Amino acid sequence: MTGFLTRELRQRGRRVGFEIETFEGERGVLAHVELPGPPRVGRYGVDLEAFEALALPAMKLPGDKHVVLVDELGKMELASKPFGEATLALFDEPVPIVASVQTNPHPFTVRLRSRAEVETLPLTTANRDRLPGELARRLGVATRAAPAR
Repeated sequence: MTGFLTRELRQRGRRVGFEIETFEGERGVLAHVELPGPPRVGRYGVDLEAFEALALPAMKLPGDKHVVLVDELGKMELASKPFGEATLALFDEPVPIVASVQTNPHPFTVRLRSRAEVETLPLTTANRDRLPGELARRLGVATRAAPAR
């Protein structure tokens, strides 16, 4: 598997930002309350340069790794034009992609969801623990632990 995950950054129990982590173990700050931006999404300044430095290489075709995981296609990530272009190019390749996508309508995600080969599954609190295993079975890939938090 190749791709990346985003996770909350917390200080004293309060969310202060988000980090990106690749499946190679590289990490960086995606957004933080102390970053000036632009862009800004809510109270967070987004570091597009740091995001692109990790996300774009992580989205290269997987070769023998079989699946690409993109977490996520949200406002912060979609503020990057190179990321949007790389995502569209990836969806044109014959490789399985698992992506978490914001629920709020965005022209980019609406266009992706309208593609005939794209299947959407809702992610809820009721299915979030079993969905990774179900997706792995459907894609025929072995599961392994996610990168350490």
